[in-house]
Amino acid sequence: MYIFYSMFGFQRTADLIWSAADQRARGFMLGATAGGTTLNGEGLQHQDRHSLLIAQTNPGVEAYDPSFAYELAVLVEHGIRRMYGGEEGSGEDVIFYLAVYNEPVVQPPMPDHVDDQDIIDGLYRFKEGPGGDHTAHILSSGTIINEALKAQELLAEDWNVSADVWSAPGWNRLARDGAAVESWNRTNPTQEKRVPLVRRILEDTTSGRPHVAVSDWMRATPFQIADWIPGPYAVLGTDGFGRADTRQALRRYHRVDATSTAYCVLAELVKLGEIDESVLPEAIERYDLDFDRVPFFGQPGDTDDRTR
Repeated sequence: MYIFYSMFGFQRTADLIWSAADQRARGFMLGATAGGTTLNGEGLQHQDRHSLLIAQTNPGVEAYDPSFAYELAVLVEHGIRRMYGGEEGSGEDVIFYLAVYNEPVVQPPMPDHVDDQDIIDGLYRFKEGPGGDHTAHILSSGTIINEALKAQELLAEDWNVSADVWSAPGWNRLARDGAAVESWNRTNPTQEKRVPLVRRILEDTTSGRPHVAVSDWMRATPFQIADWIPGPYAVLGTDGFGRADTRQALRRYHRVDATSTAYCVLAELVKLGEIDESVLPEAIERYDLDFDRVPFFGQPGDTDDRTR
């Protein structure tokens, strides 16, 4: 087991990790102080928001972003069984990368409706919404799931919107499964079509409803599963360089805090025509949201020569 500053893993030693996988290494890599906002005092040098994406490029690495201690425990046991045998066989040559964070958080027990396979699969409903006039779904991972849970409360109390919160520790696993299913369906035209895991998990519950993904990683991380989400899909993340500030200020800056997440859900409901667009300026004022700052990826037309 190798525990390290998250930024010093795939960011700075990815070539060595590739070499280790090439040599059929096995073991756990724990990227501590993971994500873009939890190591809040050290600015751009140590705030890691992209290791999950780099890990996805290595076929010998299984990467997860657990939200809770019970998820971490399940994934460690699963990794030991896969790498070192047990009931599942003689073991595989695979490296497990697990993101862990730098934030004190009260850890909930594993919900009764969740089993180990739900966590290993990488997506499950953690907390159902309380009921309301409109429904939506928030997918989250890591420590930012606590912002998603706060957003769930805001949506219910302020806007009568019921949002289910889903834990998504396996963005990378879900993306690989989706790609594998697409390839199989394309190359086996006479066989019954298979369904990607993420769609099988969500479809009966969330089909046609807005889905908002929020994490402490670049937006590209949850975007990996966009093709298989059974409904509208918006993604929030921590793109760009880091900053040194409080965790809450950093989350507001990157628009991954509870109020920004709640606002994004409302915006998706407006797109569907389910609520009036007058709700959006009201929400901006209520939550004191600052959308004047230009995000890392720019404004529309910033990279289009025709607008210059």
